[in-house]
This record gives sequence, structure tokens and C-alpha cells, in this order.
Amino acid sequence: MSINKIQDEIIEEFDLFDNWEDKYAYLIELGKKLPALEENHKTDGNKIKGCQSNVWIHSQLQDDKLIFRGDSDAIIVKGLVSTLIRVLSEQNPAEIAQADLYFLDKIGMQQHLSMTRANGLASMIKQMKMYGIVYQSKLEG
Repeated sequence: MSINKIQDEIIEEFDLFDNWEDKYAYLIELGKKLPALEENHKTDGNKIKGCQSNVWIHSQLQDDKLIFRGDSDAIIVKGLVSTLIRVLSEQNPAEIAQADLYFLDKIGMQQHLSMTRANGLASMIKQMKMYGIVYQSKLEG
């Protein structure tokens, strides 16, 4: 499924909720469903810099698709990691590098996060797109 189609699905899911309390509860639920990241992948190299909480995102190339796994010690952030992985994992690295992640604005996430969480979210997106660029160059090289 394309990045945009997945984003549209997430927007529809969040539109089912009338208020931000329910949206946060859903985000927490998504975080709880995120498979645990193996301890050997919770390394400094996989740790996202710029996040207030601990966040790790591991990537690997499989059949020309980038596979992401992630985790966080903060439950809301873990939900954010879950949505980013859902949108970007199992996609072509070039598509990840070029992705316009409009779903975050559409569901209102940007304006409902604290400044530190918003900065952390931006750092996660930047790192995942950077993985896309790196793996794209490996595929082309």
C-alpha cells in the first residue's frame, strides 16, 4: 500500500474521535500494540537525538523495501513511533526520502504536542527520511 493511502487511512481513523482525549487514548493504544524492539537494537546508533524520552528506530533493507522497527519508553511517543512505522515501513527508500507526511497536520497532531514532543517527532521523521536517503544511495550504487 502506498504511503499516501496509509496516511489517508490514519486520518480516517482519527476522524472517528470527537475530542483530543479520545485521540490520545487511541494513540496510546497504537503504542501498546507496537511490537517490542529487541534489546540488541536499542543502541546509541538507533537512538533518536533530540527526543526528550528515549526513542529507538532500527532500519533494515529487505527486498528493496525499508523495514522499520521502533520503541520508546514514553507511551504517547511510542504511539507516534507506531504511526510513523505504519506509514513508512515496507516502502521503497526513495519514496520514504521524498514522503510528504501530511497526516500529522490533518489529524491535528502538530498543534496538540508539547514543544519538546513536537521537536522529538521532527527528529524521528528526519532520521527515518535519512535512512531512506542512505538506503536509496546503496541501491543505486
